[in-house]
Amino acid sequence: MTEPFSAVLVNFFEEYPGIFIIMGILTCLLGYYKQYVIKKPLLVCGDTKLRQFLLQYCPILSEEYIPTWWCFESRAQTIVRLILKTYPNVTFSRDVLKLSDGGQVVLDWQENNDCEIYKDTASRPTVLMLPGLTGSSRESYILHLTKEATDLGCRVVVFNNRGITSELLTPRTYCAANTEDLQCVVTHIKQRLPKAPLAAIGISMGGMILLNYVSKHGVQCGLTAAMTVSMPWNAFETAKTLEQPLNYFLFNKWLASDLRQNVKMRKAMFQDQVDVEHILKGETIRDFDERFTSKMFGYESVDHYYKDACLHKKLHTLKIPVLCLNAADDPFSPYHALPIKDAEEKGNDNVALIVTSHGGHIGFLEGWWPRHASYMDRVFSQFINAIFTHGDQLYGAPKI
Repeated sequence: MTEPFSAVLVNFFEEYPGIFIIMGILTCLLGYYKQYVIKKPLLVCGDTKLRQFLLQYCPILSEEYIPTWWCFESRAQTIVRLILKTYPNVTFSRDVLKLSDGGQVVLDWQENNDCEIYKDTASRPTVLMLPGLTGSSRESYILHLTKEATDLGCRVVVFNNRGITSELLTPRTYCAANTEDLQCVVTHIKQRLPKAPLAAIGISMGGMILLNYVSKHGVQCGLTAAMTVSMPWNAFETAKTLEQPLNYFLFNKWLASDLRQNVKMRKAMFQDQVDVEHILKGETIRDFDERFTSKMFGYESVDHYYKDACLHKKLHTLKIPVLCLNAADDPFSPYHALPIKDAEEKGNDNVALIVTSHGGHIGFLEGWWPRHASYMDRVFSQFINAIFTHGDQLYGAPKI
């Protein structure tokens, strides 16, 4: 006589009790994932006109963000992106821009000359991209953003900071608060393409440089709009959270090592300006900023540098449309450091914050096997397309 199915199940779980425990854990995980992870992003914008514009032309902002279920935790999102994301095949042409102090920066151009959408090269919309702390045009996130932009018909220019992918000619690098090099880059692009509308996106520290530039130059910044992804708003809070034990071992230690290595390779160039040996003994990004960055850029201390770099109190100075995408669980920029209340105020026009419940730092992974375009790429695509095709609804007339 055949045993009832219920008896078979009982016998199975008695023989393999571990299966029952695993199923219980997975059920709890699935319940947590559906309840607390899958959420619509928080849209914070006191500018009614900009808010309506975003809701109309960026439908992704009204949809749930569904992070990859097996790596939705913030650090997992951040690390898995480094391991899994593909590197789209993008061909750049290199432009070395000489600067007035004898230094140089490298601009990588993707002209998109096969474009069928904007055939007039002189007026083709252009996107300027600023990578993160030690990033370049070869980062996976830059390549994916470039692909999104070129699919829309845009031209792309990637701004590689001094000493990144090129020889450092003078004892000066870059920092989050200094915008002189970016001003030279924007001027160079506008002189070369006076009829092309220009927007910009900054990733992580690239976002800090970008918005500090927009803050200083206002409507004369030469940009139609700007977007940031995973930008640290408060440098003090970023330093503090990155010095927490787990974040230190996963992120801070390795980034600081890269920064020190860059100085070590150019020891002869820096030895008259800073104490190189003292710099090489540092352990954190804050140590590096205290011993190198703040001194190279004339700050009294690292605190003075961080205060100048912070953006959370500068929203009222941003005079062009700005969209800022952050994750609430970003280990580099904690939720409590985001200027949520300030962005809600009516006086702080032109600024919109998009905050997802998860996403980590430059993660925003989605799908079962997150190797290709991510949530941040889709937000970027919709925002840039909206700016270049419907921007007249914000400005009255398209800006060049």
